Amino acid sequence: MLCFHLLLNTIYLLYIAIISLCCLCITSVSDLMYACLLQVISARVSRGEQRKRESERHRHRLVSLSLSLSLFTCVLCGAASVRTMTSPPSPLASPSPCPPPPPSLPSSPTLSSPAPSSLPLPPALPPTGEVMVLALGRKKQRLLIALSILPNLFLAFLLSSDPLLTLSPAFCCRLPRPSSAPQLTNGSVRTEKRAGDLPQCKHVLVNGTQSCVKDCDAGYDYNVTEGLTNNIVTEWDLVCSRYWLVPVEEVCFILGTLTGCVCLGYTADRLGRHKSLLVSLMLAVVFGVLVCVSPSPPVFITIRFCLAAASAGVFLTLYVTRLELCDPSLRLLATMMSGLTVFGGELLLLAVALGCGSWRGLLGTGAAPLSLFLCYGIPGVFPESPRWLLLSEKTGDMNSFSERQRDDDSFSELDTELSSSPGRPRLSFPELLHSRNIWKNLCVLGFTSFISHGISHCYSSFRGDVRGFTPSFYWTYLLSVCAGGGAWLLLWATVDRFGRRGILLLAMTLTGLASLILLGLMEYLSESAMTVFSIMGLFSSQAAASLSILFTAEVMPTIIRGSGVGAVMALGCVGRLSSPLMNLRNHYGYFLHHVVYSSLALLAVLSILLLPESKRKPLPQTLADGEQYRRPPLVRRRRDNVPLLATPNPET
Repeated sequence: MLCFHLLLNTIYLLYIAIISLCCLCITSVSDLMYACLLQVISARVSRGEQRKRESERHRHRLVSLSLSLSLFTCVLCGAASVRTMTSPPSPLASPSPCPPPPPSLPSSPTLSSPAPSSLPLPPALPPTGEVMVLALGRKKQRLLIALSILPNLFLAFLLSSDPLLTLSPAFCCRLPRPSSAPQLTNGSVRTEKRAGDLPQCKHVLVNGTQSCVKDCDAGYDYNVTEGLTNNIVTEWDLVCSRYWLVPVEEVCFILGTLTGCVCLGYTADRLGRHKSLLVSLMLAVVFGVLVCVSPSPPVFITIRFCLAAASAGVFLTLYVTRLELCDPSLRLLATMMSGLTVFGGELLLLAVALGCGSWRGLLGTGAAPLSLFLCYGIPGVFPESPRWLLLSEKTGDMNSFSERQRDDDSFSELDTELSSSPGRPRLSFPELLHSRNIWKNLCVLGFTSFISHGISHCYSSFRGDVRGFTPSFYWTYLLSVCAGGGAWLLLWATVDRFGRRGILLLAMTLTGLASLILLGLMEYLSESAMTVFSIMGLFSSQAAASLSILFTAEVMPTIIRGSGVGAVMALGCVGRLSSPLMNLRNHYGYFLHHVVYSSLALLAVLSILLLPESKRKPLPQTLADGEQYRRPPLVRRRRDNVPLLATPNPET
């Protein structure tokens, strides 16, 4: 037995010696290789670089030595544990005295004698935007989402009433009274423009054998069969020489919407969503009342510009706030309900227009109910966005908020806690300028919004431009409105299943294909086929326009979300400017205009491939979070078939 233990100890010592020799050899070889590498490089570097290499060499030697010692220690510990497990217990008693027994542990605390823990509690993690949203409670969250959707019903009256206000009916010259000009009894009036006839804006005076052409000094008679019986065209005679005021009003209204999106979007980021909403609502009510008492076209155009800016600010602020009140599972549903509310408001707008008949009453019907929503300024009715509060100095200590229960009373507790002095999110403009991924996403989505908004009116007026006749106003209006509502239903059914990027790519592809088919085969298409492709293009362009705004709100960080969404909506307004500009030129050059937009739509299809995917992902808070939203790979990497070696795929 003694010989056996002696042999075992000898093998153990030899094993340790061999391992130590191997460690020293590894260190020497690595030193030699590093020295050779330095000799090769030393001829190409300066003296300062040589000193740096020498210091790195000494540091490398120390690291190698420490690694060797660590490996040697591990081997010793492993061999000692193996020796302890294999060696038999010694029959001799240990000469050293036994160590004293450890002190007895305290018994488990009971109800009668609680034992407080002496260990400090771990610090609570700072809450995220999702935690703050869930802390409102499901019931309170859905109530706030409903409150943010309701104003869209009346905003549709202010933002979509332009076609009804500027609709030009059939007209003819009004003859002067016979008492003031008895020689005009034989005067003839042209009621429509035909080949070889005089235009509607002049009439022929016949006095015996002499005749002359004069302007319509006595005004015009209108044959109103569609829309409002009294709009700005019929009230102020915006026809003939004053026709240019109608496209100017449309351009100014779109420019007002653009201004409101840019300015009030930035205000929502700096001062808060709640303050921006209240200011926009107040301005919309004031200018909505003033526009109803406009005495002349210049005053009307000026006030309509301000009303468009305020209404766009209300729509944008509610859009951003509603999205920030939703968790990822509710974002698409809430946005779809908002879009369908606008769809219902546009249908209700047509019904109210047929009922009241006056443009003043129509605008007053849309502006007056907005005054009811000024109650959102009452504390506790409609809160500030919790995600914006998280970035501002108004949040205070967020650790206590993260531990609050998610019940119905949590909202009042949050509003009480955060009633301190307001703060502004800290935005670093140099960091924003260097956020290339955010700028890339913003440019691609802005370009998509520009194309989809600009090409929409090409489909609604395509048959009239090609065939030479003007389609019915009701047909054009209802087709555009119903295409928008159907687009929201399609997005609700497909976007959460197939992703934002895939559906946006499909919508822009269908838009480009519909345009190419209509432009290339217009001489061979029947009326029904032309109608089908026009509806398909209008439907897909409306879907792309709506989805590009939702996509922007999901990939832009909270600190610049209002400005980002406002910029994309502003680029959409730039695309919409082409419609009144074409009307100003009587639709001359519509074919080239449609060709340019179709080519840009195909280019937008390629740029959409650069976008990330935001389906079921939390909203980014800071610029660093927004930079992480990058394009997923086009081809997925191959997965390992070995289950034990397979790693979870973060993209699934």
